Amino acid sequence: MIIRKKFRVNGIVQGVGFRPFIFSLASEMGLSGFILNSPSGVVIEAEGPEDLISGFQERLHSEAPPLTRILKCSSEEIPLKNEPGFIILKSEGGHESDTFISPDVTVCKNCLSEMRDPGDRRYRYPFINCTNCGPRFSIVHSIPYDRVNTSMKNFPLCPECRSEYESPLDRRFHAQPNACPVCGPSVSLEKSSGGSGKTYKEEFSSLSSREIVARVQEQLLNGSIVAVRGIGGFHLAVDAMNNEAVQRLRERKGREEKPFAVLARDVESIRRICTLSEAELAAVENWQRPIVLLKKSGKDCLAPSVAPENAYYGLMLPYSPLHYLLLDGPLRYLVMTSGNCTDEPIAISNQEARVRLSGIADYFLFHNREILQRCDDSIVRVADKNKLSLLRRSRGFVPNPVFIGKKSPERILACGPELKNTIAFLRDDQVFISQHIGDLDNPEAFKFFKHCISHLGKTLGIQPAFLAHDLHPEYLSTKWALGQNLPCLGVQHHHAHLASVLADNNLTGPAIGIILDGTGYGADGTIWGGEILAGDASGYERLSWLKPFRLPGGTMAIKQPWRIALSLLDQELGEDFRGIPLDFLSVPDEGQMDNLLKISRSGLNSPWTSSCGRLFDGVSALLGIKPVIAYEAQAAIAMEMSVAEDEKSFYPEAVNSNVLRGPIQLSALLRMIVGDLVKGIDKCIIAARFHNTLAEMFTSSALLAQKETGFRRVALSGGVYQNVFFSRRITAALEREGFEVITHTQVPGNDGGISLGQIAVAEKMIRR
Repeated sequence: MIIRKKFRVNGIVQGVGFRPFIFSLASEMGLSGFILNSPSGVVIEAEGPEDLISGFQERLHSEAPPLTRILKCSSEEIPLKNEPGFIILKSEGGHESDTFISPDVTVCKNCLSEMRDPGDRRYRYPFINCTNCGPRFSIVHSIPYDRVNTSMKNFPLCPECRSEYESPLDRRFHAQPNACPVCGPSVSLEKSSGGSGKTYKEEFSSLSSREIVARVQEQLLNGSIVAVRGIGGFHLAVDAMNNEAVQRLRERKGREEKPFAVLARDVESIRRICTLSEAELAAVENWQRPIVLLKKSGKDCLAPSVAPENAYYGLMLPYSPLHYLLLDGPLRYLVMTSGNCTDEPIAISNQEARVRLSGIADYFLFHNREILQRCDDSIVRVADKNKLSLLRRSRGFVPNPVFIGKKSPERILACGPELKNTIAFLRDDQVFISQHIGDLDNPEAFKFFKHCISHLGKTLGIQPAFLAHDLHPEYLSTKWALGQNLPCLGVQHHHAHLASVLADNNLTGPAIGIILDGTGYGADGTIWGGEILAGDASGYERLSWLKPFRLPGGTMAIKQPWRIALSLLDQELGEDFRGIPLDFLSVPDEGQMDNLLKISRSGLNSPWTSSCGRLFDGVSALLGIKPVIAYEAQAAIAMEMSVAEDEKSFYPEAVNSNVLRGPIQLSALLRMIVGDLVKGIDKCIIAARFHNTLAEMFTSSALLAQKETGFRRVALSGGVYQNVFFSRRITAALEREGFEVITHTQVPGNDGGISLGQIAVAEKMIRR
């Protein structure tokens, strides 16, 4: 019997070779009908014998192209049309959108092979791509994902590229960025004037693209800093083996000590300088091509200034054709750091780079394919049990949604936190989280924040009816939300962390939340950050928390952790601590110490905090590891780097003092640390004991919480869990006690995942 069926396929099905796949499949099976893109996904009508239609539907799922992600597929039988053959129709336009855009995809092996083939017309072409690879999210301004809706609309196809683009059996059929040296984007080279915002290009105007790449390689080998326009924005590149060049980049960029990311030629190059497990290898080679934090092997050939005082490198493999070309020669490693001044968003346009980066870069490697959405490199780390932990979710991951189970009729925009900001939209059961935006206290970042809201909402066709925001009244994201003419829902920061990790795992039931971070506005108006909560997205109860301590000087205490160490000792040990020979006490002079203790005791500009992140900072300073820092969390990171990894002991006196419904005491912990310092115990061992003790303290608190609530699930969220040593210790301790431990898998556990939690909490508020 001949039948005709209409299929509506939703998910990542545009720009990933799905239409040519369906065309080939239907043609092979002798079916008639058509396929087209629409704002709501892909529409297919297929006509033929009933058994073949059934087989077609099955193969549609089982044989789809690798980048396809089918989320929904509905079908209905419709009247026969009796037309000949199967065709691909022109895409439908419209206002309501229910489809998805693919993230940017690393260049595929087929394209690389063509780019390296002297006989191919795209030999050494820096913008080679096909349906299976290339830029997506960063070049699109609306859907459906067609060339006219991307920055490639400025490049009319030449006859050969047009033939590929229109042939359903070609690998480049409807590959929207399809191009070649005849009709596509091109590179150019300019020399910086050294800070005036002007550049000089006359010297390079006659060079071919191959000659330009060779000239850039030559300049990098000579120690120059080159601003390279990439997929999601500019990178600042230097030879990672040239310490003088790396140090010059630090000075010009204003980035004193924070490690730089490194682009390595291949896996063999990574193995030369880092240890690499199977899970880490998979992360490095993944098509998303994130920066992966990998432990140094000790066989170091990179410049010491690349990652000073750190046991890890942030390494990534090339993901654009231009990356491969730059490393095709004597260069094996390039520092590739975001093209910005510290704390600003990355530059994306050529003119923006000329103005903002001319004081940093010596040369500019430009191209003329516009970047419509800036997108930093994502950062990941392989954590406990070989699970991938996201530290920054951006290029390669965005705009894939997170699914939260039950559909919601509401359209919600979550405005995120102040630091590591992301925003998020809720549509049905899908939460679309933006790329990394950054810290909103920078004017350019706040402008980017507003752009992301406008673009993502427009692209997804979502008009929010509600806004979710942090409770902190001074956050710019909160102020922006309250300034809109929409109902606003305030969400406590650590409740959002708890809801985020549950939503990340598609769980709705309650859990004990051990939420550990640096800063969050508490419901009582103080700074939280070391909290034992019980609840879910519907609500929470604060069961216990780290005993609050003062931050003398407010934000200055974060930059100078010795202040925190001083405050902790004064609070928990009293005046006697001044007679103890501790290295960090040499940092302030006697008068400065007296003044600081005075303001701390009076509370003047010395807010209370229960922050676990600040406790890590204070103990790092107490051990003399990092009394003063140059970037966020450096003290805690330095202490993690120093731990004796095989040390299993802890301070039982500190664990036995735990309570429920009140502050977790710190005096025993601090007394034991100081005692070990006085005894001359190695600081690496003390650092490990501190980590181990904290893991046992929070496990003890979880046991007390379990007795009261009956919950056996523990959810871990907050920036402190980026510390892999601590994360592994607390997970092992909790599992030893029979807890089910839930951690983040799809979004960062730091504030980059807060917007997901805000969505989950706000949706429950609206239902109530």
